[in-house]
Amino acid sequence: MAKCPADFDFFSPEVIESPFEFYAAIRREAPAYQLPGTDIYMISRWEDIRRVNRDTGTFSNNFQDLLKGADPCPEAAAIYAQGYEQPPTLLTLDPPEHKVFRSLINKVFSSARVEKMHAYIEQVVDELIDDFIDKGECEFVRDFATPLPVFVIADQLGVPREDLRRIKAWSDAFASRLGGMANPQEEVENARLIVEYQHYVAKIIEARRAQPRDDMISDLANNTIKHADGERLMTIEELLSMIEQLLVAGNETTTSATTGGMLSLIQLSDQLQILLDDPGMIDNAVEEILRFESPSAGLWRVVTRDTEIQGVAIPKGALLQLRYAAANRDERVFDNPDSMDVCRKNASDHIAFGYGIHFCPGAFLGRKEMQVAFARLLLRLTNIRLAEGKNDLTHWPNMVLRGLKELHITFARRTQP
Repeated sequence: MAKCPADFDFFSPEVIESPFEFYAAIRREAPAYQLPGTDIYMISRWEDIRRVNRDTGTFSNNFQDLLKGADPCPEAAAIYAQGYEQPPTLLTLDPPEHKVFRSLINKVFSSARVEKMHAYIEQVVDELIDDFIDKGECEFVRDFATPLPVFVIADQLGVPREDLRRIKAWSDAFASRLGGMANPQEEVENARLIVEYQHYVAKIIEARRAQPRDDMISDLANNTIKHADGERLMTIEELLSMIEQLLVAGNETTTSATTGGMLSLIQLSDQLQILLDDPGMIDNAVEEILRFESPSAGLWRVVTRDTEIQGVAIPKGALLQLRYAAANRDERVFDNPDSMDVCRKNASDHIAFGYGIHFCPGAFLGRKEMQVAFARLLLRLTNIRLAEGKNDLTHWPNMVLRGLKELHITFARRTQP
């Protein structure tokens, strides 16, 4: 007998690690499910999430306090006091203010600009593969899936590559704070890293305003935004908030999707063989990986007035958790949704990048990175397998993001024709 929603504790480590049976239960029986003991309603069906995202008047993105994480412990709060305030910018604003910041981001992440980056991304991918191909094995997260998007976003922002480890640590701290599951010791470390990021990037912003370069920070720091009171440059606080969001969106999700996709292809040899036989299917496979893995598992909305979803009354002030990872396995939209099918005809109907005005501005870049990554990996490596005795295949505990901790693989160099 199938379990009902009440049989699950969403916040338990077991469900956070493997949530798909829970997702199926709430899609089936409670598509607007109030998590017991909270004012959070989890929305799990594809069409309901699209409708919510279209109605920004009823369902607000003003979840700035949630973006900052839970109230920190006193030691972490004291560290944050040494940094900068985080004002609402891209992710946590509604129209019309949202458009002010979105217009700038659309310029630096345009499809035309990303398409011109193809050869550059291919070069980064090949450099990473060169570093481990002769070893016959690697830890895929550390050696490939993490540095690829971090190198790319760092290069585009204008941050030196030698600071890769710091960039990744900062991004991890942002993700941990957003995930809402950090213990007090982790809260303090997150605070230390976030304030370190703020002071580091503030210096770069000041330098780029004095001497602009051909990079994203220069573009963001020197372009004006239009407010009701006229045009102005963004404040340091606004820029730090924007760049923080670019760092997290620009690498955490791509890392997780690329890693999860590689694991699935290893486990599903028939799907891997399809791509080996027809590399032209890789672009569609990337869409299916994004649907199947949904690295941004969910995001928040704040209810601004009494409303109703699927017959459930939801009061003003309640929180919605839009569960993209559940909606991307909605049986009403995708046949056999719990199976990965790289030939799926409607794979691109996924909402892994969100929907509506808050559709992820980095979607073009994330897709391009994954397309190039899988094309080059499958061209240069063969006999890709899980390394025996090294993988537990567990994910980081996080309510919002979903990513494997490690993926140890073995392989052989493919002989080029």
